[in-house]
Amino acid sequence: MPVKRVVGRRSSTQVLALSLASALTALSACSISDPAPSAESYFNGPAQLDEVTVQRFEYPTREGEPDPEQNWADLYLPAGEEEVDSLPLAVLIHGGAWKSEIGADTFDPLARELASRGMAVYNIEYRRVGSGGGWPTTFRDVADALDHVVEIDAMYPQITVDDEVVVGHSAGAQLAVWGGTRHLLDDDEVGSRPKFRPTRVVSIAGPLDAVYAAHNGDDRIVTAIGGTPSEVPERYKMVDPVQNIAADTPVVALHGSKDTVVSPENSRRYVNAARLAGGDAKLVLVDGEDHVSIVSGDSPNYSKVIDTITSVADAELDKVVSP
Repeated sequence: MPVKRVVGRRSSTQVLALSLASALTALSACSISDPAPSAESYFNGPAQLDEVTVQRFEYPTREGEPDPEQNWADLYLPAGEEEVDSLPLAVLIHGGAWKSEIGADTFDPLARELASRGMAVYNIEYRRVGSGGGWPTTFRDVADALDHVVEIDAMYPQITVDDEVVVGHSAGAQLAVWGGTRHLLDDDEVGSRPKFRPTRVVSIAGPLDAVYAAHNGDDRIVTAIGGTPSEVPERYKMVDPVQNIAADTPVVALHGSKDTVVSPENSRRYVNAARLAGGDAKLVLVDGEDHVSIVSGDSPNYSKVIDTITSVADAELDKVVSP
């Protein structure tokens, strides 16, 4: 039987306090192209939005000053009436080989599609190789962006944060799976002591066995981590998904059968290891898709990818099938 979402209800005092916080902080947050919900809407019962709205936030970083051009996240809210604790949250982490050339805007179509299905979506940006990122900054940024969800929840009490999904593509998939297992890290390791932890993960074309990837020609991951597995094994131990399996965190690994950038063997090896560890993991090979086409709206399988994400978000992993 699938595990159904159980949402913890807030007390009336908490709702009032969070509504006040929402009204005040919504005015100070930096909006982008779409209108943000008005402060008044939070004082008069449920929020009512006429269309998908997007609000941008800068998140603080644990070490050093954040870069406002890169340390930010967009919160997408769906249209319709929004009661307290009514909107499941999906966190998106874009890919791009951990490099600066590709940013979070590539996930805007996916974020809007998920929001159109009634989800709140948190699409994060982070510093990457070539723009101040790399080891350990990229990984710290992602951890800090995830932890800022606690503050977002205080501003927008209609979202839920107790049982959520994180979705990543390519390098973002490695970061997403790692993000769901940070509670396993020692206190002195990068990204440890999470304030917010996604409890389900969708990996799309992810290098989920970083050592295998590095040993099979993936110099991108070697650059991001700052060395080969033999040179910096302790770093791989911290962030390699296959070395940080959480048996209580279900993972669905989507991978195109024609992916020559990140071999499907990465997903296969992770899923096998997770199952051996007693975890709930599933491999979905998408026939005919390559590394990029699998997340393209032009793909005939795109709706299946979206359906997979929503099924995992609803804790209905039994509905996840190969396209």
